[in-house]
Amino acid sequence: MSRVDRTSAARPVTGPLLGRCPIVPVVVLADAADALPMGEALLAGGVDVVEITLRTPAALDGIRRLAALPGMRVGAGSVVRPDQVDQVVDAGAAFVVSPGTSAAVLDRAQTRSVPALPGVATASDLMAVVARGLTEVKFFPAGLLGGPAAISALAGPFPGVSFMPSGGLDVATMAGYLALPCVPAVSGSWMVAPELLAGRRWDVVTTEAERALRLAAQARPAPRPEG
Repeated sequence: MSRVDRTSAARPVTGPLLGRCPIVPVVVLADAADALPMGEALLAGGVDVVEITLRTPAALDGIRRLAALPGMRVGAGSVVRPDQVDQVVDAGAAFVVSPGTSAAVLDRAQTRSVPALPGVATASDLMAVVARGLTEVKFFPAGLLGGPAAISALAGPFPGVSFMPSGGLDVATMAGYLALPCVPAVSGSWMVAPELLAGRRWDVVTTEAERALRLAAQARPAPRPEG
């Protein structure tokens, strides 16, 4: 495959990923057979976006199964190499998420016409992705990097960037992030915890998804009055 030219690579490769749903469940899938009932349980709770991480052998098959579920937008997480972009897109992933920023991964995502959400941790990371025209990033690991205060500080020099914090979030801490105007969505695994999937507790998955969306709505900053 020919090298992507720098002029082309400077164009945005992400779209409005983070405006669809304020909660993005991060799933570590042990059994691909759990993918469909889990997706149905999330949809029943109002969550229509899910990220399957490439941390288990079941991930690709799980993506294939979820990609066929009407109404669900499934993406792939822990994408760290260009060949993994090909694998997940071929499996049906609608977007890719990375723990850090890789020019090679972003170039391949652009070649495959799939939105990519790179991970950032520093202002230097943000300068690199903004130079490519990106406007949406994953802030990881959010808890260890300073939480909402760190995002608020970084947002100042980068007013056009939207952040999805990930890492160390739970139902008790998500509101502090979503209260920031620059955070349209958070990602976490509490509503799809391994023990819930192992026990096929789909009712709990639905309940936790509903609860998360309710809390997200309450955490949203009030709109500014016009005029």
